[in-house]
Amino acid sequence: VNIHEGLESTLLILKHRLSIPGQSQKIHIVRDYAELPAVYCFPGSLNQVFMNILSNAIDAVEQYLPQMAKDVLPTITLRTSLVGDAVMVAIADNGFGMPEAVQGKVFDPFFTTKPVGQGTGMGMSISYQIRYPFQGPSQS
Repeated sequence: VNIHEGLESTLLILKHRLSIPGQSQKIHIVRDYAELPAVYCFPGSLNQVFMNILSNAIDAVEQYLPQMAKDVLPTITLRTSLVGDAVMVAIADNGFGMPEAVQGKVFDPFFTTKPVGQGTGMGMSISYQIRYPFQGPSQS
């Protein structure tokens, strides 16, 4: 599959969330895409991971907006690269960031930073199930 097509389809689905309520400003998307080969993977699961990460990035930027300087553009950056024989996808936002305690839990099933009833988990545990060849979590 083409990883960039998966990212772009996810952005298309989330397009309505990129508008900031009550403002004419939108969340800016920066694309820094490298030339990548087609990748053998489980595209539906991978796109679900993209959806979860991007939804959380949008939430983070929206929460940070009241404290953001007026000249700072709310931004989510998508960067892809080829690292050896692997494809790397990096998604970053200019929200508050995550404390180390949260970073250590993002792959735990049902872990969420949202209040009870407002989140079902960050959805990152699914990433363990989509590695090829069919392996468990990486030890690195």
